[in-house]
Amino acid sequence: LSKEHFERPPSSMEASTILPVLKKKLAFLSGGKDRRSGLILTIPLCTEQTSMEELSSTLDYLLSIPSEKCKARGFTVIVDGRKSQWNVVKTVVLMLQNVIPAEVSLVCVVKPDEFWDKKVTHFCFWKEKDRLGFEVILVSANKLTRYIEPCQLTDEFGGSLQYDHMDWVNKRLVFEKFTKESTSLLDELAVINENEKASQPDKASRPSDSNALPSFDPETVLQTGHELLSELQQRRFNGSEGGGGGGGTAWSPMDDELLAQPQVMKLLDSLREQYTKYQEVCRQRSKRSQLEEIQTKVMQVVNWLEGPGTEQLRTQWGIGDSIRASQALLLKHEEIESQHSEWFAVYVELNQQMAALLSAGDDEDLLELKALQQQLSDVCYRQASQLEFRQNVLQSAHDFHGTAQDLSQQLDGLLGMLCADVAPADGAAIQQTLKHLEEKLKSVEGALQSLREKGQVLLEQISNQSSWFYGKDMQIENKENIDHIHSIMEDMQLRKQRCEDMVDVRRLKMLQMVQLFKCEEDASQAVEWLGELLDALLKTHIRLGDDSQEAKVLLEKHRKFVDVAQSTYDYGRQLLQATVVLCQSLRCTTRSSGDTLPRLNRVWKQFTVTADERQHRLDMASTFHTAADRGSEPGELLDVEVFEEVETVGKALLDRLTIPVIFPDGSEQFFGSPGDMASSAENIRDRMKLVEDKRLQQEEAEQLQEEVALEAGPDES
Repeated sequence: LSKEHFERPPSSMEASTILPVLKKKLAFLSGGKDRRSGLILTIPLCTEQTSMEELSSTLDYLLSIPSEKCKARGFTVIVDGRKSQWNVVKTVVLMLQNVIPAEVSLVCVVKPDEFWDKKVTHFCFWKEKDRLGFEVILVSANKLTRYIEPCQLTDEFGGSLQYDHMDWVNKRLVFEKFTKESTSLLDELAVINENEKASQPDKASRPSDSNALPSFDPETVLQTGHELLSELQQRRFNGSEGGGGGGGTAWSPMDDELLAQPQVMKLLDSLREQYTKYQEVCRQRSKRSQLEEIQTKVMQVVNWLEGPGTEQLRTQWGIGDSIRASQALLLKHEEIESQHSEWFAVYVELNQQMAALLSAGDDEDLLELKALQQQLSDVCYRQASQLEFRQNVLQSAHDFHGTAQDLSQQLDGLLGMLCADVAPADGAAIQQTLKHLEEKLKSVEGALQSLREKGQVLLEQISNQSSWFYGKDMQIENKENIDHIHSIMEDMQLRKQRCEDMVDVRRLKMLQMVQLFKCEEDASQAVEWLGELLDALLKTHIRLGDDSQEAKVLLEKHRKFVDVAQSTYDYGRQLLQATVVLCQSLRCTTRSSGDTLPRLNRVWKQFTVTADERQHRLDMASTFHTAADRGSEPGELLDVEVFEEVETVGKALLDRLTIPVIFPDGSEQFFGSPGDMASSAENIRDRMKLVEDKRLQQEEAEQLQEEVALEAGPDES
């Protein structure tokens, strides 16, 4: 419709209410115009009986479409009676007088060829012009172009104007629907926008319907309008081509008063303007709603953290009295942290939402958002710090009790070692036990030092605990925890001191036992040495010398050898005496020197007997060799006494060599081997034979001398 169509109010009749009637095409506005620019109204009558009531409704609807200015130019009505009866045509023409008499300028009745000639004379419309108010002419279809240009006629009248009635009906439906919805939507959007604008200064006193929504979806209505406009523009373009192809007067698309493009465009412009404002209103609403939702969630988080969350922490003040109790408290704290984590997750999400809103940069909301964000962050960080502090306290308590438990077990183990009877096999075992004790004591000292350090850390944490437990007196609870920590450390210190004292006693006892084992070992060594001296005396000390000088040397060596043996024996006796004293000190009533002392005494007696025998033989050998030396000196006369001494001592010595050494226990032992003894005896016999030979020589000399003296005696006499 052109601009002038907006000057009349919209018709109250809608196509949808008479849609079945409109589809019958009882009348239509093709869009064509007569030479006076009046609209052409076509009434195509058919062979079937036409309902005048339906035709009247159709005409009422069609005539409600053009504006008053457009209707003032008058209508040219084409009544197509070629397929109808004359009385129907006449009824329709007469009905036009009642429906639109002032708006009809010309009625063209299209008659069938040579069908009504006789009947026309019975009723001449031109004579009724004054009474009807418009001119009525009868014309055949091929002569209709005398009154209307061919390009303004549809094809059933030989024209070139394109017209699709169902397409027109559908577009009217869409147009009216769009017009109705857009008009209603414009009113609603205007009201919503005005209400929003009026309530903007005072946010606290917004009306309850401030969040009202339009009855129609603006996006859908706009989409419908754009599609309708696109179709209307396409029809105008096609109509222009159709007008150019029909010949006659050129048809201007802008003069087509039946196409609603201008109205649609105006409605779309107004709708877009109001919708843009409404979108801003929705954005503000959404932002307000989001702010309110965020504020609600923030208060939920804050109220829980400052309420149940804080109360949970306030009730958890203990540190436990053992590692198992502290472990249970840690598990309980993990449950509390798990509940807090759910709220902290909400905090993270809210913080992201607030950061996104802050980045939008709406000055009016910045302060409120920042205040909310600051409040939420303060509460969350404070609660997180409290959780972390409590976690650190519990972890320190767990470490403290764990160290205390390890130290207690070490002290129990050390005490068990100290309380056990000491029955080491030898000094090396004692040294190993002493080393183990020292390592245990050193480990205990390190564990106690670690316990002190961890206890001090825990005490410092507990002393700071009341600083974040605001609103609750923690003095009694802290005192219990502090007293418990000091009690554990003092108890461990006392236990460690008792163990140290016991270790000192055990160390002294073990050192005495080491000394005892050493004395016993050295005493056994002395017995072995003395046995070796006895063995050497019997097996290697067998020479008696070849002369008196050598015999004296052997006597001196023997005396020194005996002195060594005496010292060894005395050393062994002293060691055994020391073992007795040590056993008394150690209260080893069941322990004695064993067979060491009897062995020492037995070996010493054997040595003494053997040494005495060796001494006696050496003395005899010295006497024998001294006498033999005197008797075998060349040029010296052999004294009878000397000879007898050599003979007597030599025989006695030879007899002595054949006699074994008889020990106190009755056992016997010879000096050296039989060959050694035979060699010594042979030496003695050789010397005795030398003296014997000298005695014989001396006797022969004396006998010869006597004989000589006897022979010389008578002469001298």
